[in-house]
Amino acid sequence: MAGLYIHIPFCSSRCVYCGFYSTTGLELRERYTDAIISELKMRATSENISTIYLGGGTPSQLSIKQLESILTTIYIYNKVEGTSEVTIEVNPDDINLEFAKSLYAMGINRVSMGVQTFSNERLRFLHRRHNTSQVPHAVETLFKAGFRNISIDLMYGFPEQTLDEWKADIDKALELDVEHISTYCLMYEEGTPLYRLLEQGKVKEIDEELERKMYYTLIERLESAGYEHYEISNFAQKGYRSRHNSNYWKGIPYIGIGAAAHSYDIRTRSWNVANIRKYIEAMERGERPYEEEIIDDNTRYNDTVTVALRTKEGLDLTILPDNQHQYCIANAKRHIEANLLKLENNHLALTKEGLFVSDMVMSDLMIV
Repeated sequence: MAGLYIHIPFCSSRCVYCGFYSTTGLELRERYTDAIISELKMRATSENISTIYLGGGTPSQLSIKQLESILTTIYIYNKVEGTSEVTIEVNPDDINLEFAKSLYAMGINRVSMGVQTFSNERLRFLHRRHNTSQVPHAVETLFKAGFRNISIDLMYGFPEQTLDEWKADIDKALELDVEHISTYCLMYEEGTPLYRLLEQGKVKEIDEELERKMYYTLIERLESAGYEHYEISNFAQKGYRSRHNSNYWKGIPYIGIGAAAHSYDIRTRSWNVANIRKYIEAMERGERPYEEEIIDDNTRYNDTVTVALRTKEGLDLTILPDNQHQYCIANAKRHIEANLLKLENNHLALTKEGLFVSDMVMSDLMIV
């Protein structure tokens, strides 16, 4: 069983916070689609494909014909399970009924939509294309087209954002009654326009205590509304966990197709060149432009710990070799005593108090 990720890096404009590889070179879409198809043929697998994820960038910047070509190639050259989860990321302003019906007709059964905030002022600050009135219309349109598995992304921790403003965003998200909500605190990644604004003193990060209150308010409100908090940043109605992302956290192999896409097969990790022109030109020559690393035992342990502890179920200690099991327990002891970790039925998991400081806790369990 494996997951398949297709990276579509096109954006009509870049968001100020985004550290993912993307491009505004929309004139390359046709050549890039052809390159994606070439790589799909080159890397066809005998493994059963259980999830397909079209991410970006903005996959909804491709035409229906281009998306159909990619999906058709996937189904021809791979064994895709009949119950596979097929997700596409979209922007609210790209959604109309004709487009949504076409997505549904080609077998896409899950939509992840970048909402981020319900404040038009903050949307402008982020350089997002849509406005708040387009979000409920997009959700309703997707529902009319047949979709019954919709996820939205929300962000918090904006400069000068108050707790009451964040509560209002949560309430508006709950009004949509979507099946899944992913949430992220605004990050100031080096190299992004947002980071440069921070360096120039034009914006200021929110206070850590306010960020903590925002995070725990989010958990309380979404859980009270019936959402399961199944991963640090993710909430789902019953039966609607993201299967694709859950496979990442379980360490299941995945194939990444496209510029900057990563792949993992337990033994190795590889990544394609993060340059769309170099990627296209290499694929037109019949070559995959990538680098690869062999995963040693210590790296595999570190990877297992960091992804498993993100989940509600936590780390199954029985899968670790004896020496790593003992190392993990020894380093976890003080965090268990501090009520940041809990140990139950051979599973080590973050407590509610540990969620907010998860990076610190995980780093203490690493082998360096």
